[in-house]
Amino acid sequence: MRIRISLPQQTLELHDGQGSLLRRYSVSTALKGAGEQNGSFRTPRGRHIVRAKIGAGAAVNAVFVRRRPTGEMWTPQLAEQFPARDWILTRILWLSGKEPGRNRLGEVDTMRRYIYLHGSPDSVAMGTPGSIGCVRMRNQDIVELFDLVPACTPVDIVEFGIDAGPWSALGASARQVRETVFVEEQNAAPGLEFDGADAAALHVVARDSHGTAIGTGRLLTDGRLDRVAVLARWRGKGVGRGVLERLLEEADRQGLGHPVLQAATQLSGFYRRFGFVEEGPEFMAAGIPHRAMVKR
Repeated sequence: MRIRISLPQQTLELHDGQGSLLRRYSVSTALKGAGEQNGSFRTPRGRHIVRAKIGAGAAVNAVFVRRRPTGEMWTPQLAEQFPARDWILTRILWLSGKEPGRNRLGEVDTMRRYIYLHGSPDSVAMGTPGSIGCVRMRNQDIVELFDLVPACTPVDIVEFGIDAGPWSALGASARQVRETVFVEEQNAAPGLEFDGADAAALHVVARDSHGTAIGTGRLLTDGRLDRVAVLARWRGKGVGRGVLERLLEEADRQGLGHPVLQAATQLSGFYRRFGFVEEGPEFMAAGIPHRAMVKR
């Protein structure tokens, strides 16, 4: 399993080992935005793991201080007594960074900054930033997530969000990415790239925190996934994984049980991680070796 937290969309997604969406929750990350420096009160970015699970069996609204239950139960009356307290309730998933110099060791160490996924009072708003660095969740959501994930589950905290919709809504953004990647970078003919299938297809667009399109892909009515593209400066940051996972989610929603795609041979290993297997011989498309692949 794998967790992805989107800072722009204020969501937490749990995916299984082959990219299928298991849960999506609304969360609240840092009011001051993203950042890794100790004392910044910001939510760290990048690759993490669940280092420790704390609070198994605790009652909903049980209060924790320094990861220990205080014996208190959160109530509005208790909140009035301690108006300055940052309430950590019910369950804790303690995160540890995996990228030395970015979110691990020294003054940027996520674990030493005590960054958690944790429960919050019902009065705390979700879907909007508000914490002092941690990821706040509704109590019922953190209980469910706590029971689903084991220790060492990967957690990616990213600065992009992903939308799905028709060409009429997302076409301009998808076109920008595809023109940059396929037409300018790979020298595909514009007439071949924009082939007339876009109007009936469902499209996925990834956007950065400024709303700029950085990745895209489409799902055709017959279950084919294609036109998956990510801008060069965003490659290796989880955008391609996010686009593909959203396409698989939409394919499942439409009852398309075995999505297929044509992958550049050099990328076939990426798709195998999501359960796709090669079918048939290698062939050339736009001057690049490809293989047909199907998700079994």
